[in-house]
Amino acid sequence: MSDSIIGHGWRRKQAHDDSHDWIKYRRGLCNLCERTVTLLPAFSLPYTHYSLVARSQALRRRFVEHCSWESAAPPLKDPNRILDPSTLRRWCRSLDSSPAFSFLRRTLEAVEQWLARDEQLAHGSLCLSWPTLFCFLRVVWPWPLRL
Repeated sequence: MSDSIIGHGWRRKQAHDDSHDWIKYRRGLCNLCERTVTLLPAFSLPYTHYSLVARSQALRRRFVEHCSWESAAPPLKDPNRILDPSTLRRWCRSLDSSPAFSFLRRTLEAVEQWLARDEQLAHGSLCLSWPTLFCFLRVVWPWPLRL
């Protein structure tokens, strides 16, 4: 089965981020079904002009660093290329419509409300508030907590 795809040339596509403008990608021809297949690198989605690296940098700047739409644009290799704020908003809208992100958002909202009630966790004679427990977990947990 792995021998069914043979090389069928190279193409170029835009994949803007801080280290790419254009990338070359391989195309193949399937001997079994006679269709042409495209072999894109993992960081480049089909039919997009910006790499996943640039998209994730923009979303991080917007939601983690609390930048405005205009200043959340990621650094690009071509300093003359300007990412429009409406493009950033469109990327966020597409995230909102994905089932996984929608579930994650609802879950984090529920956890946030639960933590905001400032209830105490009782385990035997030990009583901890959520902020105290959270600080404790950050010290003993081997991985960073990201809420």
